[in-house]
Amino acid sequence: MSRIHPRAPEAKVFCFFSSEKKTLPCLFDFVLWLVPQPGDCCLKVLKRGAACAAGGLLFVPIAALAQAPAPSDEIWAIHGQGTLTEQYHPAFQADYSGPESLDPGSRGDETFDASLYAGVRPWSGGELWINPEIDQGFGLNNTLGVAAFPSAEAYKVGAADPYVRVPRLFLRQTIDLGGAEQKTDADLTTLAATTTANRVVVTIGKFGVADVFDANGYAHDPRNDFLNWAIVDTGSFDYAADAWGYSYGAAVEWYQGWWTLRGGAFALSRVPNSKDLDTSGGQDQYVAEFEERHTLWGQAGKVKLLGFVTRGRMGDYLDAVALAAEEGGAANIAAVRRYRSRAGIALNVEQAINDELGVFLRAGDSEGGREAYEFTDIDKTLAVGVSWQGKRWGRPDDVVGLATVIDDVSRRAKDFFNDGGLGILVGDGKLPNSAPEQVIETYYSFAIRSYLHLTADYQFVDNPAYNRDRGPVSILGARVHFQY
Repeated sequence: MSRIHPRAPEAKVFCFFSSEKKTLPCLFDFVLWLVPQPGDCCLKVLKRGAACAAGGLLFVPIAALAQAPAPSDEIWAIHGQGTLTEQYHPAFQADYSGPESLDPGSRGDETFDASLYAGVRPWSGGELWINPEIDQGFGLNNTLGVAAFPSAEAYKVGAADPYVRVPRLFLRQTIDLGGAEQKTDADLTTLAATTTANRVVVTIGKFGVADVFDANGYAHDPRNDFLNWAIVDTGSFDYAADAWGYSYGAAVEWYQGWWTLRGGAFALSRVPNSKDLDTSGGQDQYVAEFEERHTLWGQAGKVKLLGFVTRGRMGDYLDAVALAAEEGGAANIAAVRRYRSRAGIALNVEQAINDELGVFLRAGDSEGGREAYEFTDIDKTLAVGVSWQGKRWGRPDDVVGLATVIDDVSRRAKDFFNDGGLGILVGDGKLPNSAPEQVIETYYSFAIRSYLHLTADYQFVDNPAYNRDRGPVSILGARVHFQY
């Protein structure tokens, strides 16, 4: 993406970059005035960062928008992909089952999606993208029964017949701030361009929170690498999303040398874990992430620290258990929902060992007294893994991966599940013998062509849904993926 012409009038991009007199009107204080500032310190900090993200696009210099893209910048692109995923588990031991238990009998399910990505550069540094998609199929057991669900290709909405939706429609603006030139390669939602090391990137519209935050080069793409939800994303990062994993929002990324600071604000669904997003502004999530880039033993690595605060109508586990004791019946989280906050943090590390081998780690902790709002029923998580390209055995485009993740929920959550409560993905009707849920996943991705990969996947799940009385479960998977 081209830089601002050196003769263009100077204009400050964001007012917090400098205390000098600004050449463009700064609306930052006005944006903050619009955002309520409750007493919670963490929420206040994240709301301020989110206000920057939402207002950032307003401060793009007019001179930059008037420029034509550089000759080397890609002006438009159309990409596509298709992915078929089949998973099967044989029968396993289960002392009992509940409404959201994994079926103890042998079972197989499949999902399919086909996506089109169309992007155009309307001006210098700008990208406008639309991503229509066709989906079909069901996750194992209708995407229920395991907190670290075995397929991130499976949504919480299954359908026997194909249907069309538009998960992404967004504008991205890159503003160069100087430093060494860098090449940005073309990707499914990125136009090839030349940028500078120091830059600001603003994204606004409909997209996935995970498109910007919590990325990891070895475990973040269920169409190409690991499949498990709590390996490709931090399991306790309860990011804002509809039932398919996308939201309306804005994010800003500030790149400076060896570090990047990100902030964003996103709409929650109207009701926890549902199809419709709340666009009224009354239920939101605020996310901030700091990324450090380094070289260790001559190999590149990254460390990311993320924090989030969710503000919406959610239930407290203690309230649900108390109400069930008073009125009888199973604990019902929907009956005790009111406007509350829920916060969490996450650590994300990736490190190359050599040009073939890389390792990663994810760890997270979130407030366990209240229900998870969007993602899955995980309060604490730790995942470690390794990714190895096949150069050593003459298959440079093949990849083998191995990872393990341990997840858990709070004591209050376990009491809720033992009282018959149902979460987003788990609920066995009772939980007298609880334990952390543990998953081991390994896969081999075989490159038939550069654009066509066939993957064999195996997952071992111990204590599914935190229940010692059910499992373990072996899950076999196959994935076919093409991309152009």
